[in-house]
Amino acid sequence: MTMPIGPSFIALQVRDLAASVAFYKDIFGFVTQDRNPPGAIVFKTNPIALALRQPLQPLPATGPLGTGMVLWIACEDADSYQDQIIQRGGTVLSPVNDGPFGRFFVASDPDGYAITFHTAQK
Repeated sequence: MTMPIGPSFIALQVRDLAASVAFYKDIFGFVTQDRNPPGAIVFKTNPIALALRQPLQPLPATGPLGTGMVLWIACEDADSYQDQIIQRGGTVLSPVNDGPFGRFFVASDPDGYAITFHTAQK
């Protein structure tokens, strides 16, 4: 019997790819890969690649996307990263707190995805 191994690639479908990519670069500080598949932008993240892509099927015109999905992304220092996102004009939905993976906070992207950033455990 074969078993799933685990996530190997994560892609968020967004309403406006160019605007979302600009936000992820300018506000969150992500860096894009040099090569990207058609209709998508892949960021340099480890150990799992994160991408933004044009929708495969129509998305709701309004309201937040990703309701019910929780995406945790490691960062070097959640406290200072939260401050950086706020200084760049980003929205924090839940301020830095202690959680199951250490210090974390939740920020929102232009499509309403709630992204949880946490201090990477060493």
